[in-house]
Amino acid sequence: MTNIEQDRWSRVKGRLRSSVGEDVYTSWFARMDLESVEQESVRLSVPTRFLKSWIQAHYAERVLTCWQAEMPEVHRIDLTVRTAMRCAAPAKEAIAPVDARRTERADGRPAPELRATAIAPVSASHDALGGSPLDPRLTFGSFVIGRSNTLAHAAARQVAEGRRGDAVMFNPLYIHAGVGLGKTHLLQAVTWAGNSGSERKVLYLTAEKFMYGFVAALKTQTALAFKEALRGIDVLVIDDLQFLQGKSTQAEFCHTLNALIDAGRQVVIAADRPPSDLESLDDRVRSRLAGGLVVEMGSLGEELRLGILKSRVAAARAHHASFDVPEPVLDYLARTITHNGRDLEGAINRLLAHSKLNAQPVTLEMAEREVRDLIRPQEPKRIKIEDIQRVVARQYNVSRSDLLSSRRTANVVRPRQVAMYLAKTLTLRSLPEIGRRFGGRDHTTVLHAVRKIEALVAKDTALSEEVESLKRQLQE
Repeated sequence: MTNIEQDRWSRVKGRLRSSVGEDVYTSWFARMDLESVEQESVRLSVPTRFLKSWIQAHYAERVLTCWQAEMPEVHRIDLTVRTAMRCAAPAKEAIAPVDARRTERADGRPAPELRATAIAPVSASHDALGGSPLDPRLTFGSFVIGRSNTLAHAAARQVAEGRRGDAVMFNPLYIHAGVGLGKTHLLQAVTWAGNSGSERKVLYLTAEKFMYGFVAALKTQTALAFKEALRGIDVLVIDDLQFLQGKSTQAEFCHTLNALIDAGRQVVIAADRPPSDLESLDDRVRSRLAGGLVVEMGSLGEELRLGILKSRVAAARAHHASFDVPEPVLDYLARTITHNGRDLEGAINRLLAHSKLNAQPVTLEMAEREVRDLIRPQEPKRIKIEDIQRVVARQYNVSRSDLLSSRRTANVVRPRQVAMYLAKTLTLRSLPEIGRRFGGRDHTTVLHAVRKIEALVAKDTALSEEVESLKRQLQE
């Protein structure tokens, strides 16, 4: 690069800084380098695809204008991602470069006319923004609807069919369910539908990907750019929120959530438990999540399991026309594999593999042999602290607010201690979390209550029977 080119580049950067402000310049342009100037085009480079995508989408014309102020003959900006080795050739563009074509001004002199940047395919733009991978099979068309997921499906469909500028009906949409019950399927279906033929920007991220993106932005000093990019999304879809960890990451998620909701943008979230049970999250975040529409997807009923099995067989038959599963085999699988949808899909895959590799038809005997390890004992009911408080309050004729209060009368202290004991023995909640759910008490108070009831149960037969009765009521 010549000294003249270097001087011009310095002046262009000065114009950019004055045009966009110091903060925006530092976030987006501080690491942009000049690679070459060739006749009517300028080649610039940035270190990441993320920066390239955002600059092209939001600042391409601004960069071109600043260059034309120094070199009027420039009508094209090529933005590339540079490799780790500066001597290597820059990565080629996935998105069409900015191009200025000459037209005639009123005075007859040529004037640049910007040609719109070509839009990348959904998958390319999605990756460039740091989105998590999408499975093309997980669409609304392949989602099987049943009693346990009707409301979640309808709400997700409502979000997916929205248009930019429409009033948001419920925000955020929060879907929770156990493993393999269809949360991820619905969230990816929202993303695919929202990105197909819509002007809205829909971004799907796992909580892990959100954390990775934020930490990487901090390390590369592009945190402001990361925040701006997220807050420019029309529909933000976050999966597996229970894995969100770290104070700074949670704080950034909270700010992003508030910014999007306040701006009327849609947020869709999935987790394996309701907002109130996400004990690792800040109270303000839990409160904001609970303020939208919270929908639970229940366990799969036998009819729904049968529907899922038939859907998977039909999908397999599209690639293996001779594959067939008799009705009695489907009925057997739907009746005995009750854990989740992934086990049902695994069962069909096993039958398909056995049938194709051994050139044998699927029979009931084969199915019983091939899927026996997928037939699991029924999981115990997941007990919530709120359920324990409700059942204990009813048993001892006090109110739930009494259990959470600071009252120290005998008719309240004993039920409160029993409830804390049951919370410790029947749930996986920590002592600090249990204390917080009982009116913000210290964990030492909970520990004292647990030890007190353990000692009494060992010698008081009547109390022991009461506690066992409470356990049975909660587990039914």
